[in-house]
Amino acid sequence: MFNPLDHKGIPLENQIRNWRELNVDPIDPEAVDPYTRCRIITMNGIEIEAINFQHQFARNCPDQEVRRQLAYVRYLENQQQRVVNWLLPGVASVLETTLGYEQVAVDLTAWVARHEPDPYLKQAYEFGVLEDFDHLYRYANLYEMVERRKAEKIVDGLTEVMPGRPTVQEHRHPFDEVRTPYDRNSVDPRSKLHALTILSAEQQVMFYYMNVGPQYMEPIARQLYQEISMIEQEHVTHYESLLDPGENWWERLLTHEYNECWLYYSFLQQESDPRIKAVWELHLQMELAHLQQAADLLRRHDGREPEEVVGSVGLPEPLTFEPNKDYLRHLLATQIDVTKLGEGYVREAHERFEWMQQQLHDGRQPPSEQVIDMHRDRFGDEYRIETEGPHPIETLRAEGGSHA
Repeated sequence: MFNPLDHKGIPLENQIRNWRELNVDPIDPEAVDPYTRCRIITMNGIEIEAINFQHQFARNCPDQEVRRQLAYVRYLENQQQRVVNWLLPGVASVLETTLGYEQVAVDLTAWVARHEPDPYLKQAYEFGVLEDFDHLYRYANLYEMVERRKAEKIVDGLTEVMPGRPTVQEHRHPFDEVRTPYDRNSVDPRSKLHALTILSAEQQVMFYYMNVGPQYMEPIARQLYQEISMIEQEHVTHYESLLDPGENWWERLLTHEYNECWLYYSFLQQESDPRIKAVWELHLQMELAHLQQAADLLRRHDGREPEEVVGSVGLPEPLTFEPNKDYLRHLLATQIDVTKLGEGYVREAHERFEWMQQQLHDGRQPPSEQVIDMHRDRFGDEYRIETEGPHPIETLRAEGGSHA
């Protein structure tokens, strides 16, 4: 059991890198393991969250010495984010990166749902993953229309591409996106890491779609990014509301650093590319020192030991990118018709849901439905990757049968 609190890592004063060290070579999009791309995308989202959190902490902290310490570590986190994100190749199109983002959302959230010990939190991840699964399907159809290429090039058969909970049904009243938070004093430490990880990943997707959507000239592409970016905003609300608002700045800082240690350690164990693996190892050693600083701040300003926040047994089992086809098919078969009401889940289209649907759609097809119809008109069918047989929901099966 690896306990990051027992390791000092690289001293903070030795962590600033020069331009040559930051100028990393990107991955080869034609040869890369799709899950290497997924790990890169995940860690970019994690680093962005770490940076944003520390900026917010600094804006709310009156202690100048603490603000200086945060500024220094935040600079190091910025360098880490640049290295991680710059591993992505410039030759990849926005849509290709988007497909990678959605593959991350599907297989990352599915793994977390499978390993989440709290039933209510598990339900939150199971609910969300069926929506990201549908987004992958919509973007895959757009990809073939706009770029004349197939999503198989990106997902490599590791993740199926077919309808999830239809995006048209994902637009809900904002009141119903707010979940019940976990209790920081009784929740399993793993649950804190799971919630922060998925929140960070979804937040990255939201920011990305908000910014890249208007770059397209094709009206259907602009519209689809606009629609799905609104859903991603819902997802951020969904996941961030799971965090206990009673957590203070000091314990949140510690949890952020501990989470980074867990994920870099996890990806170090499974990375197939030696060059990328060396990045994960270096960043883990850096994060160990960041964690030590956060632990010292917790002791000094909150009077607690870090084990009281993250537990004393060390890191949980490594998070793994792996196919989740059977699990996702089970969720499709049992939960596709679930929606939200208040802080719970229901199967009926209640009054507030129907009101929101009417306000937004106004009786017309949204872009997520139009893109599939346009693909059928142009190619005679929709784009799918169904490696495990027909869709588990009969009404959502492809008209021409299962696609390989």
